[in-house]
Amino acid sequence: MNYSETLDFLYSKLPMFTRIGEAALKKDLTNTIALCESLGNPQDTFKSIHVAGTNGKGSTSHMLAAILQIAGYKTGLYTSPHLKDFRERIRINGKMAPKAFVTAFVKQQMKVIERVQPSFFEVTVAMAFSYFAIEEVDVAVIEVGLGGRLDSTNIIHPELSLITNISLDHVNILGDTLQKIAFEKAGIIKAGVPAIVGEDSEETRTVFTDKAADVVTSLQFASREYKIEDLRNEDNQLLFSVQKDGKRQYKDIALDLNGNYQQYNIPVVLAAVDRLNASGFEIKPSHVYEALAQVKKLTGLQGRWQTISLNPRVICDTGHNVAGITEVLKNILVTPHAQLHFVIGMVKDKDISKILDLLPKEASYYFTQPNLERALPVASLEEQARAHGLHGTAFETVNAALTEAKQQAGANDLIFVGGSTFVVAEVL
Repeated sequence: MNYSETLDFLYSKLPMFTRIGEAALKKDLTNTIALCESLGNPQDTFKSIHVAGTNGKGSTSHMLAAILQIAGYKTGLYTSPHLKDFRERIRINGKMAPKAFVTAFVKQQMKVIERVQPSFFEVTVAMAFSYFAIEEVDVAVIEVGLGGRLDSTNIIHPELSLITNISLDHVNILGDTLQKIAFEKAGIIKAGVPAIVGEDSEETRTVFTDKAADVVTSLQFASREYKIEDLRNEDNQLLFSVQKDGKRQYKDIALDLNGNYQQYNIPVVLAAVDRLNASGFEIKPSHVYEALAQVKKLTGLQGRWQTISLNPRVICDTGHNVAGITEVLKNILVTPHAQLHFVIGMVKDKDISKILDLLPKEASYYFTQPNLERALPVASLEEQARAHGLHGTAFETVNAALTEAKQQAGANDLIFVGGSTFVVAEVL
């Protein structure tokens, strides 16, 4: 198979969560273990950092990878899903894995794939671990795909386990309470591996403290120690200072990820930096400043409160659950605009009623559906939205919806595109 045929095999022949939802998930780590054993357990040959969380784990992973890269470490980065190019999932120092590697890996492992019958995600995880081992990275930042306890990435023994925050998402898979979801995320906490949790929430605190006690490891709540102050948006950057334990640690950091919600991820990143330094890494404050100013350039991160065009301003964001949309709406509120135009599409395996309740009724809506099997049909989205007092027009494709929004918007209006990672992927 050539590269195009290899991708077609991965996308269409293997169970894929993006395409079919929960049916693609395996309930244990057996397949991933078998795949990696056939490769000589590449995940044991490099240092790693494991990152879980409902929201923010992608941004956190990219920020930390950028810092490690600037500090001089050959840094692997595994994330999901991708937006434009499959190889976004597997990077070293910001560069995607070569097409030739993807093709060769699948060809070489085809007999094992046929025997094990893994999912798309399980194959991709093994592929990433193999690439990082072959390229001899110094450290790899590994983002959890879904949950944590049973996620395919959870066969690593990392230097650190990071959990950004906990909110309701994938409740049909992870549980319908914050405590149940926290339990799944806490599954990445391992014996002797320091764990850092971003937010200290009364609802989930004991889940993490109990898990850390059970496996005998240290646990740190970053929000207790690191405080963001003087937060502001200037010149498409997020500016802020940081106090640690009441003392100024950083002054006027400039972050090129300018969504205000990054203030919840920064404490986790800085706590990880301090913990890594304590374990023998050498990361200077100057590395932090330099890296955070150019995360997108260094790592290729896209889709986080990203401005696509101006006059009218078009912004997209991958936030897709109640917590994520809440933060998006806060950003919209502080973004100057006359009329708000909302291009929105969603997936069908989620209860979207709480999200629809949050959306502003005065906005003009352009309902649509991303091009995948899991997409919520636009007719259903429009019907549910109208029941929540939201009005607009239905479009069969994302690009048609965005084109119409641009035609209807004035120069001082704001067009927001989101509701699903896959909607954002199409406009990018």
